[in-house]
Amino acid sequence: MAANMYRVGDYVYFENSSSNPYLVRRIEELNKTANGNVEAKVVCLFRRRDISSSLNNLADSNAREFEEESKQPGVSEQQRHQLKHRELFLSRQFESLPATHIRGKCSVTLLNETDILSQYLEKEDCFFYSLVFDPVQKTLLADQGEIRVGCKYQAEIPDRLAEGESDNRNQQKMEMKVWDPDNPLTDRQIDQFLVVARAVGTFARALDCSSSIRQPSLHMSAAAASRDITLFHAMDTLQRNGYDLAKAMSTLVPQGGPVLCRDEMEEWSASEAMLFEEALEKYGKDFNDIRQDFLPWKSLASIVQFYYMWKTTDRYIQQKRLKAAEADSKLKQVYIPTYTKPNPNQIISVGSKPGMNGAGFQKGLTCESCHTTQSAQWYAWGPPNMQCRLCATCWIYWKKYGGLKTPTQLEGAARGTTEPHSRGHLSRPEAQSLSPYTTSANRAKLLAKNRQTFLLQTTKLTRLARRMCRDLLQPRRAARRPYAPINANAIKAECSIRLPKAAKTPLKIHPLVRLPLATIVKDLVAQAPLKPKTPRGTKTPINRNQLTQNRALGGIMVKRAYETMAGAGVPFSANGRPLASGIRSSSQPAAKRQKLNPADAPNPVVFVATKDTRALRKALTHLEMRRAARRPNLPLKVKPTLIAVRPPVPLPAPSHPASTNEPIVLED
Repeated sequence: MAANMYRVGDYVYFENSSSNPYLVRRIEELNKTANGNVEAKVVCLFRRRDISSSLNNLADSNAREFEEESKQPGVSEQQRHQLKHRELFLSRQFESLPATHIRGKCSVTLLNETDILSQYLEKEDCFFYSLVFDPVQKTLLADQGEIRVGCKYQAEIPDRLAEGESDNRNQQKMEMKVWDPDNPLTDRQIDQFLVVARAVGTFARALDCSSSIRQPSLHMSAAAASRDITLFHAMDTLQRNGYDLAKAMSTLVPQGGPVLCRDEMEEWSASEAMLFEEALEKYGKDFNDIRQDFLPWKSLASIVQFYYMWKTTDRYIQQKRLKAAEADSKLKQVYIPTYTKPNPNQIISVGSKPGMNGAGFQKGLTCESCHTTQSAQWYAWGPPNMQCRLCATCWIYWKKYGGLKTPTQLEGAARGTTEPHSRGHLSRPEAQSLSPYTTSANRAKLLAKNRQTFLLQTTKLTRLARRMCRDLLQPRRAARRPYAPINANAIKAECSIRLPKAAKTPLKIHPLVRLPLATIVKDLVAQAPLKPKTPRGTKTPINRNQLTQNRALGGIMVKRAYETMAGAGVPFSANGRPLASGIRSSSQPAAKRQKLNPADAPNPVVFVATKDTRALRKALTHLEMRRAARRPNLPLKVKPTLIAVRPPVPLPAPSHPASTNEPIVLED
């Protein structure tokens, strides 16, 4: 009964979604609506998953500073991961939620230097906060209500001076003595002097025009003169005059007239007092916000002094009575029964009808958090296409704390710095540096920073799972969509179930006969023979418009000039150039070939297209262009009608000369 009774000031869980974690809120008010329902006005508290990554980094730095200052004991990586789930961020945002969405109580405390962080993990439903989150400005600030407990807030007591030892400290920086209890005056003489000081204060207010307007009656002037500011001034006068009553009397009434002492209660106008009451109703005792939004012309010390003087007035007593009467009319507590309806993410059974309550999951899936395979109840978690699930214990942890017990890839676990990158992620100079035709000198210019090589090595279970679970893995579909994630844990779990059955009927694996390494190297050398390094000489200029020159080394396929051929089915390469029956041999005359030094080759090599090649590309259909782009190594067959040379179109003669020295005359 007491567990289901919720009162004002309790920290509770609210459920706004069946799949998302609970919201942590603090009940400020319980109001009954016109239709009989109960609504709770709550203060919002945010988790780490609710703020941006930049603010998370700021919270991490604040946590590291706290650990260094408070000298926290070391914790493991898993405990550090779970501590992030226990940290909340307070805010000043209010919202109204139905009381029927309450799912339980929790405890939220302000983090103190004397606290040990690991103790929060030992308690259920226990959270802490140290920073305040502003949802509008998107900022994190330290809480103003910090309790100053710790070694750095304690007073340092100096050693006691020995008899006859002089005090060498700077007396100007020390406290000033304002009253001596061992003075020669008696208590009766002091009280008489205070009565004289009040009378002088009343007479001074009668002479002051502004005070006479605010306190038109003698009664009000006498009450204002009896305030603490008058008594403090009288006692300070006695101290400054050495407790000589005659000198103190003359100081109260100097030659110019009686001294008037006024406090903040008299200095403030009625309109300023009303603004202060309105601000106090909105912000409470947050004097910084009161000064910033309502009274920017007042100092913070003035506002604080006025607040404590205002609490002694009848106005404060009246407002306190009104608030008490209003609180009596509101609900003090509300009873919410335990929520027993099944969660929509609950997986009923594997054999149930697919598409209902998360059914239709594969067998052998483990819990994404604790990796167990035994649970009384399972819950669907994460993206639907991943088919992830949680056991009953981890599901309750997810709903309460907004995370999993162990970091996972779906939850945003940090990846290692050694994550491999494919060649497609490299920049253009880096990709060119990997080419075997780039010289060492040019490679050093292109890459100022070398990349480390990486090796992808799979386990035996992974290789077996690829063959035994092809229906789940769908390798052809995965190859077409490399960006889609694959649930490797589910596939390995299914493979471990199928392994005992597959051991009786082993897979038929055809061994692949691989050629020895010496044979492969010999074939590569025969295809692209290496030329001896020649001494550097004068660079040969390259004419890019001369299409008949060879643009590569001997033994590499070169670009050929476009030739008009008759007949159907003429083979063309993918870039529109006709293919010859063989590679051009190196025995051609030197006048037709131009030998290039590998060191003087341009980088990168530019292929210049002719007008006929561009016309051929325009004549190709979109389907043929895509087919040629996907398979650039295959020849492209073009119909003879497409390679017919168009006759040149004569340009129209200009109507006026291109340039003339005669002036242009405009006639109307």
